[in-house]
Amino acid sequence: MARIKVWDPFIRLFHWSLVILFTANALVVDDDSKLHIWVGYTILVLVGLRILWGVVGTRHARFADFPPSVSAGLAQLSEMATRRKHTHIGHSPLGALMIYNLLLALLVIGLSGYLMTTNMFWGVEWPEELHEVAVAWAEISAVAHVLAVIFESRRLGVNLPRAMVTGYKDIKTPRHDV
Repeated sequence: MARIKVWDPFIRLFHWSLVILFTANALVVDDDSKLHIWVGYTILVLVGLRILWGVVGTRHARFADFPPSVSAGLAQLSEMATRRKHTHIGHSPLGALMIYNLLLALLVIGLSGYLMTTNMFWGVEWPEELHEVAVAWAEISAVAHVLAVIFESRRLGVNLPRAMVTGYKDIKTPRHDV
Protein backbone atom coordinates (compact mmCIF):
# COMPACT_ATOMS: atom_id res chain seq x y z
CA MET A 1 0.00 0.00 0.00
CA ALA A 2 1.30 3.44 -0.94
CA ARG A 3 0.51 6.56 1.11
CA ILE A 4 0.67 9.52 -1.25
CA LYS A 5 0.35 13.22 -0.39
CA VAL A 6 -2.26 14.60 -2.75
CA TRP A 7 -4.31 17.47 -1.33
CA ASP A 8 -2.54 20.49 0.11
CA PRO A 9 -4.01 22.44 3.06
CA PHE A 10 -5.52 25.14 0.82
CA ILE A 11 -7.45 22.59 -1.27
CA ARG A 12 -8.79 20.86 1.84
CA LEU A 13 -9.75 24.14 3.52
CA PHE A 14 -11.37 25.37 0.29
CA HIS A 15 -13.33 22.14 -0.13
CA TRP A 16 -14.73 21.91 3.39
CA SER A 17 -15.39 25.66 3.66
CA LEU A 18 -17.33 25.48 0.42
CA VAL A 19 -19.31 22.48 1.68
CA ILE A 20 -20.27 24.36 4.86
CA LEU A 21 -21.02 27.71 3.22
CA PHE A 22 -22.98 26.35 0.25
CA THR A 23 -25.01 24.05 2.50
CA ALA A 24 -25.72 26.92 4.89
CA ASN A 25 -26.85 29.25 2.10
CA ALA A 26 -28.94 26.57 0.39
CA LEU A 27 -30.60 25.05 3.45
CA VAL A 28 -30.25 27.25 6.55
CA VAL A 29 -29.77 30.96 5.84
CA ASP A 30 -32.81 33.04 4.82
CA ASP A 31 -32.55 33.88 1.10
CA ASP A 32 -33.53 37.50 1.70
CA SER A 33 -31.00 38.16 4.46
CA LYS A 34 -27.75 40.10 4.37
CA LEU A 35 -26.04 36.96 5.70
CA HIS A 36 -27.10 35.08 2.55
CA ILE A 37 -25.48 37.78 0.42
CA TRP A 38 -22.25 37.81 2.45
CA VAL A 39 -21.98 34.03 2.44
CA GLY A 40 -22.44 34.19 -1.34
CA TYR A 41 -19.66 36.79 -1.65
CA THR A 42 -17.43 34.61 0.52
CA ILE A 43 -18.07 31.67 -1.81
CA LEU A 44 -17.19 33.85 -4.81
CA VAL A 45 -13.91 34.85 -3.15
CA LEU A 46 -13.15 31.20 -2.39
CA VAL A 47 -13.85 30.21 -6.01
CA GLY A 48 -11.64 33.05 -7.23
CA LEU A 49 -8.82 31.89 -4.95
CA ARG A 50 -9.34 28.30 -6.14
CA ILE A 51 -9.04 29.42 -9.76
CA LEU A 52 -5.82 31.25 -8.91
CA TRP A 53 -4.55 28.17 -7.01
CA GLY A 54 -5.45 26.09 -10.06
CA VAL A 55 -2.80 28.04 -11.97
CA VAL A 56 -0.04 28.50 -9.38
CA GLY A 57 -0.78 25.87 -6.71
CA THR A 58 0.61 22.47 -5.91
CA ARG A 59 0.79 19.71 -8.51
CA HIS A 60 -2.59 18.03 -8.07
CA ALA A 61 -4.34 21.35 -7.44
CA ARG A 62 -3.32 22.74 -10.82
CA PHE A 63 -5.86 22.61 -13.64
CA ALA A 64 -3.09 21.29 -15.88
CA ASP A 65 -3.10 18.12 -13.71
CA PHE A 66 -6.77 17.43 -14.50
CA PRO A 67 -7.78 18.98 -17.82
CA PRO A 68 -11.44 18.59 -18.77
CA SER A 69 -11.78 15.70 -21.18
CA VAL A 70 -15.03 14.10 -22.27
CA SER A 71 -13.13 11.25 -23.94
CA ALA A 72 -11.19 10.52 -20.73
CA GLY A 73 -14.47 10.64 -18.80
CA LEU A 74 -16.00 8.13 -21.20
CA ALA A 75 -12.91 5.93 -20.84
CA GLN A 76 -13.37 6.01 -17.06
CA LEU A 77 -17.02 5.02 -17.46
CA SER A 78 -15.88 2.14 -19.68
CA GLU A 79 -13.41 1.03 -16.98
CA MET A 80 -16.19 1.13 -14.42
CA ALA A 81 -18.56 -0.85 -16.65
CA THR A 82 -15.95 -3.52 -17.30
CA ARG A 83 -14.90 -3.60 -13.62
CA ARG A 84 -11.35 -2.51 -14.35
CA LYS A 85 -9.73 -0.50 -11.59
CA HIS A 86 -7.55 2.48 -12.37
CA THR A 87 -6.76 4.63 -9.37
CA HIS A 88 -5.93 8.25 -10.09
CA ILE A 89 -3.72 10.08 -7.64
CA GLY A 90 -5.35 13.47 -8.22
CA HIS A 91 -8.78 13.97 -9.73
CA SER A 92 -10.09 11.23 -12.00
CA PRO A 93 -11.40 12.34 -15.43
CA LEU A 94 -15.01 12.26 -14.20
CA GLY A 95 -13.95 14.01 -11.01
CA ALA A 96 -12.25 16.69 -13.10
CA LEU A 97 -15.41 17.28 -15.12
CA MET A 98 -17.38 17.59 -11.87
CA ILE A 99 -14.90 20.11 -10.46
CA TYR A 100 -15.18 22.31 -13.56
CA ASN A 101 -18.96 21.92 -13.48
CA LEU A 102 -19.19 22.95 -9.82
CA LEU A 103 -16.79 25.89 -10.16
CA LEU A 104 -18.74 27.21 -13.14
CA ALA A 105 -22.08 26.70 -11.38
CA LEU A 106 -20.81 28.56 -8.30
CA LEU A 107 -19.58 31.43 -10.46
CA VAL A 108 -22.97 31.68 -12.17
CA ILE A 109 -24.74 31.57 -8.79
CA GLY A 110 -22.51 34.25 -7.31
CA LEU A 111 -22.55 36.57 -10.30
CA SER A 112 -26.31 36.28 -10.84
CA GLY A 113 -26.83 36.85 -7.12
CA TYR A 114 -24.68 39.96 -7.31
CA LEU A 115 -26.65 41.25 -10.32
CA MET A 116 -29.84 41.00 -8.28
CA THR A 117 -28.35 43.50 -5.78
CA THR A 118 -27.51 46.15 -8.38
CA ASN A 119 -29.73 49.06 -9.42
CA MET A 120 -29.29 48.12 -13.07
CA PHE A 121 -30.93 44.71 -12.58
CA TRP A 122 -33.27 45.56 -9.70
CA GLY A 123 -36.63 43.98 -10.50
CA VAL A 124 -35.35 42.25 -13.65
CA GLU A 125 -36.42 38.61 -13.59
CA TRP A 126 -33.71 36.77 -15.54
CA PRO A 127 -30.89 37.16 -12.98
CA GLU A 128 -33.11 35.65 -10.28
CA GLU A 129 -34.28 32.86 -12.58
CA LEU A 130 -30.68 32.13 -13.62
CA HIS A 131 -29.67 32.16 -9.95
CA GLU A 132 -32.38 29.65 -9.01
CA VAL A 133 -31.59 27.32 -11.92
CA ALA A 134 -27.86 27.44 -11.15
CA VAL A 135 -28.50 26.72 -7.45
CA ALA A 136 -30.68 23.73 -8.35
CA TRP A 137 -27.99 22.50 -10.76
CA ALA A 138 -25.28 22.91 -8.12
CA GLU A 139 -27.37 21.02 -5.57
CA ILE A 140 -27.95 18.15 -8.00
CA SER A 141 -24.26 18.17 -8.89
CA ALA A 142 -23.21 18.15 -5.22
CA VAL A 143 -25.41 15.14 -4.50
CA ALA A 144 -24.03 13.37 -7.59
CA HIS A 145 -20.50 14.25 -6.45
CA VAL A 146 -21.05 12.77 -2.98
CA LEU A 147 -22.61 9.60 -4.43
CA ALA A 148 -19.75 9.23 -6.93
CA VAL A 149 -17.15 9.67 -4.17
CA ILE A 150 -18.84 6.95 -2.11
CA PHE A 151 -19.10 4.67 -5.14
CA GLU A 152 -15.50 5.19 -6.26
CA SER A 153 -14.18 4.83 -2.70
CA ARG A 154 -15.81 1.41 -2.44
CA ARG A 155 -14.98 0.35 -6.00
CA LEU A 156 -11.30 1.27 -5.78
CA GLY A 157 -10.70 0.63 -2.08
CA VAL A 158 -9.48 4.20 -1.57
CA ASN A 159 -11.12 6.31 1.14
CA LEU A 160 -11.57 9.52 -0.85
CA PRO A 161 -13.30 11.53 1.93
CA ARG A 162 -10.46 10.72 4.32
CA ALA A 163 -7.98 11.89 1.70
CA MET A 164 -9.78 15.24 1.57
CA VAL A 165 -9.40 15.49 5.36
CA THR A 166 -5.82 14.25 5.78
CA GLY A 167 -4.37 15.18 2.39
CA TYR A 168 -3.12 11.61 1.79
CA LYS A 169 -4.48 8.85 -0.41
CA ASP A 170 -3.75 5.29 0.64
CA ILE A 171 -3.53 3.45 -2.68
CA LYS A 172 -4.07 -0.32 -2.63
CA THR A 173 -4.16 -1.08 -6.32
CA PRO A 174 -0.92 -1.52 -8.24
CA ARG A 175 -2.11 0.43 -11.30
CA HIS A 176 -2.39 4.18 -10.78
CA ASP A 177 -1.31 7.52 -12.21
CA VAL A 178 1.41 9.30 -10.29
